Amino acid sequence: MRRFYAITAILAAPILLHAEAAQERLSDANDILKEVMATPDKSIPRDLIAKAHCVVIVPGMKKAALVVGGNYGRGFAICRRGASGWGAPGAVRVEGGSFGFQIGASSTDVVMLVMNERGMRRLLEDKFTLGAEASVAAGPVGRTAAAQTDAELSADILSWSRSKGLFAGIALQGATLRNDVDENKELYGRPLHNKDVLMTNMRPPAAAQQLVATLNSYSRVEDKNKPIESRAADAITDRNGADRTKTPSKTPSKR
Repeated sequence: MRRFYAITAILAAPILLHAEAAQERLSDANDILKEVMATPDKSIPRDLIAKAHCVVIVPGMKKAALVVGGNYGRGFAICRRGASGWGAPGAVRVEGGSFGFQIGASSTDVVMLVMNERGMRRLLEDKFTLGAEASVAAGPVGRTAAAQTDAELSADILSWSRSKGLFAGIALQGATLRNDVDENKELYGRPLHNKDVLMTNMRPPAAAQQLVATLNSYSRVEDKNKPIESRAADAITDRNGADRTKTPSKTPSKR
């Protein structure tokens, strides 16, 4: 019997270590976001986080010559759940692309904001390439995004990197994002596709609670308490409820 338990423990060890690594990455993702936002003049503008549909955080992208493109990282995507705030994280893998490694640095942290429904739909696919199947632009740094051009802010995804203490926007052209089913299995107990996590009422694991709370703290109250569908409706209606996309009809003049 002792031998049976010993063998079981040996076989389970890699799984437990993998799960611990996933939980540590969630903690790292939360730390990265809090550290980046701690200096408002050098942070992601809060108004962009308030408008974002989803956030992707990849702690410690690595330079790896044996991986396609030379860069590799694992992280998490989290999307809004309307009035409920931010939801459960879905694991992602990122490969290739240019991530703004500083001279002498072997890793860099990456943060992405998915700014529209088109970009959000890409996250639900098995994989997609930034710059090809979803437009990407370097995100602005500062208290607000007012100084950015419409072209920059119309991108599906805005991205930033932090390497050796330097945080800046960078366009991650050519990077591939894919579902990390193995990591989701460690977090949720079964090999879930991200569409079964990000777009459902899946309960966030305990290790993700701090990250969800941090994201909620950087979102405007009116956005957090209103579904995405309602916010989209507000964008095309005026305060009297009239549809801004329609040209007002002219009342025939009386002669």
